[in-house]
Amino acid sequence: MAAERELIKTEANGTLSFGDYTLSSKTKLDGFEFQGDFYKVKTFSEITKLEKNGMFVYESVPGTAVDSFKVSEGEVSFLVSAEKDVQLTLELEADTEYVVYMDDFNVGTMKTNLSGKLSVSAEMDPGKSIRIRIIKK
Repeated sequence: MAAERELIKTEANGTLSFGDYTLSSKTKLDGFEFQGDFYKVKTFSEITKLEKNGMFVYESVPGTAVDSFKVSEGEVSFLVSAEKDVQLTLELEADTEYVVYMDDFNVGTMKTNLSGKLSVSAEMDPGKSIRIRIIKK
């Protein structure tokens, strides 16, 4: 990860990158426009959270850096990096099964709860990213 990182930015491939787990105090940016929606990011070493139009999208504990975040019909994919193991929570379709992949390894099928939240844990190595793909079954 670069020494200076934008809190949220649009990538050339049409995806979002956000979060900075190296910050020692909570930092936020609100009103970032992307594809007609407005995003808010809060991030630092303890948590990273992304909202879209005031609604929950992503949260990690502790904080993470997320690159190439893309949501399409039936799939969410992104790269995540952090200093230590993390728990990721995403807002998806309620009461639905998803297949979770980490670095192209199928870690299993998980079902969202009635509010649509799906939580997964990832073992992290400092300085390395993991590719996460969550595909609707």
